Amino acid sequence: MSDALTVHVNRESLHGLSVPDSFAASDSFDVVLVNHGESAHVHLHLDDSLSEQAAVEAPNHHVEGDGERRVRVTRTGDGTARGNLKVVTAYGATTRLVDVELTEPDGGDEPVEVGEELSRPQTRTEGRQLPSIGPVPLGPLLAASGAAVGLAVGAAAVSGSVVVAVAVVGIALLAVGVLAVLLAKRG
Repeated sequence: MSDALTVHVNRESLHGLSVPDSFAASDSFDVVLVNHGESAHVHLHLDDSLSEQAAVEAPNHHVEGDGERRVRVTRTGDGTARGNLKVVTAYGATTRLVDVELTEPDGGDEPVEVGEELSRPQTRTEGRQLPSIGPVPLGPLLAASGAAVGLAVGAAAVSGSVVVAVAVVGIALLAVGVLAVLLAKRG
């Protein structure tokens, strides 16, 4: 199974499309838009049956002149599906259909190796501790910060002024900083 479906744009004529008759994939794949001429817009669309098992990352794509663009078609389901990928250019003047078959994804028969260290239980540390900033526990700092924000919101609501709220937040944060320094010296 191939991992890329190649579409040739402007190879034989202006707005011409050359696509394979069919394509099969068991996993996500790329549609490679190869432009052999002038810049072009290409639209890609999965029909209903394919849309149940896959999705195109985006439907409309600009391909620079003599350029190439990869468009990802991602498997969204595990089942099988068969349907058409519609490739359109020149605002619908040129349309081609590719018969696409999505088969069951390969499960892979290779065993998964687990490291020896992962097979043993992890040791637990006794007594879970809250995070801290140096010797200062985070709990009191968070409580003080919450009080500062509450004070700022209250002051802004009462005064109706953003300037007052900013000043109160600044003073409250300064107070929290002083509290953190005092707690650090004490601890």
